[in-house]
Amino acid sequence: MTRSTFRLAAVLCATGLLAGATVSQAYARPGEGSEHGPRRAAAQHVLLISVDGLHQSDLARYVAQHPASALARLVGNGVQYTDARATTPSDSFPGMVAQATGGSPGTTGVYYDDTYDAALLPAGTTDCRGAKPGVEVDLTEDLDRDKSALDAGQGLSGLPGSILSLTGRAADLLDPTKLPVDPRTCEPVYPHSYLQVNTIFEVAREAGLRTAWSDKHAAYDILNGPSGKGIQDLFAPEINSDAIGYPAGDDWTKDNQATEQYDGYKVQAVLNEIDGYDHSRSHRVGTPAIFGLNLQSVSTAQKLPDSDGLKGGYAAKDVPGPLLAKNLDFVDARIGELTAELRKQHLDRSTTVILSAKHGQSPDDPAALTRIDDAPILAGLNAAWKQLHPQAGDLVVHAVDDDAMLLWLSDRSQAAADFARTYLLAQSGTGTDIDKQPKPFTTGGLAKVYAGAAAADYFGVRAGDSRVPDVFGVAQYGVVYTGGTKKIAEHGGTAADDQAVPLVVSGAGTPDGVRRSAPVQTKQIAPTILSLLGLDPQALQAVRKEHTNVLPVR
Repeated sequence: MTRSTFRLAAVLCATGLLAGATVSQAYARPGEGSEHGPRRAAAQHVLLISVDGLHQSDLARYVAQHPASALARLVGNGVQYTDARATTPSDSFPGMVAQATGGSPGTTGVYYDDTYDAALLPAGTTDCRGAKPGVEVDLTEDLDRDKSALDAGQGLSGLPGSILSLTGRAADLLDPTKLPVDPRTCEPVYPHSYLQVNTIFEVAREAGLRTAWSDKHAAYDILNGPSGKGIQDLFAPEINSDAIGYPAGDDWTKDNQATEQYDGYKVQAVLNEIDGYDHSRSHRVGTPAIFGLNLQSVSTAQKLPDSDGLKGGYAAKDVPGPLLAKNLDFVDARIGELTAELRKQHLDRSTTVILSAKHGQSPDDPAALTRIDDAPILAGLNAAWKQLHPQAGDLVVHAVDDDAMLLWLSDRSQAAADFARTYLLAQSGTGTDIDKQPKPFTTGGLAKVYAGAAAADYFGVRAGDSRVPDVFGVAQYGVVYTGGTKKIAEHGGTAADDQAVPLVVSGAGTPDGVRRSAPVQTKQIAPTILSLLGLDPQALQAVRKEHTNVLPVR
């Protein structure tokens, strides 16, 4: 069954473009090619919601147990893709960038929220002549003017209650002295300039449409795209700042109740935007064509062993424990608020809601957990390298290990990468299980290691690419690299628990109650959003390069 618009009423009652690309404002309906001729837009607005950490299995279980919920009605009145996969690595930045560009890390150049570039110069470089390239590219709270402040250093009084007065120009909250430097211009590289391809926000802006987004760091300036102008209203309160009203030293992720409070600020920002205001409700600007937010409370409920007197994570394979169950209710209620507001503003018939996640979380089976301290492993690798090469420094210049292992090496030769691979796979030791009891591990906790040219090929780039990791280790299922016992899950890897995320397209331009079991990828969200709005998906550079398809909505 197909129709040009769909009413969200059932759900609601329950609760810059880069030069050379051309935009068509009369494209095709989702799932149709341009050979069908010009069509009017199926939607005037697309609301994208990312529930970080959420699995398809979590959504399916919740919907089955709560058939009258906002989530159940969203699923039942739209198209659900039951075999959707997030990016590899399954981290927040490549995951969100994929949804906004249609591209994978090899195309976007974004592999993680904390990565490395062998071609850029260290932050603070002022004399670029002869400066040695190679620098960490940090896309976290460390770039903020003040990472301890919820407003990232804007200087608002009355926090946290005044946080909606945060600027919508997130780039202004970044400290340029902390940014890597481009050797060609000797100027700081902002996150938006680091991105190698354009975004849906830039395409929409070129077409004269309004854009907004809400996320967890000011470094989500990256979603503005290379023009730096894609998002007109980017609300990015700092999630890793000191959580006001909670124990000293805790950020908003250390207590799940704090994470819910933090998520509430972003929900309110989007409610204001639905009502036709900017996120602060200070200026009436009209409801954006593309807008949305990420929610973090499910992710912290999956990762924390306990919080607020409730046990975190999963009780058994795919069975949420009490803290996670509470957070699924929280997410359902927030989605209910958003969809109810759409109905109140008579936007339900012209808005498509897309529900997905930047990444999943692994493991969702507590019995599988093996926590491994990666610090001794990497220290041993560096020591072994220097023993063979007495004049050399550390082999590993940057590492990111959550439930995968990404290494960038000082020696980028194939021989050095192979040395690292051999060493890692020879390591064994003892980690801890879900009950903090000793648990042995072998092969460094890794199932497979791609080294040098094999790593570059895995990500679809040439060997020697300045951004690709020299070593990419696929962790054994259940392995989490951490030096303590404060985490019971993580993301970043290739396990199904990392990547099997929900994907639902519901509202304007969709049929009722359709389940599609064919494999799809979250990067297909980007061209689908443009198609829903009557814009040309081919305006996205990554879509053209990777031949990323619009999701089959019909």
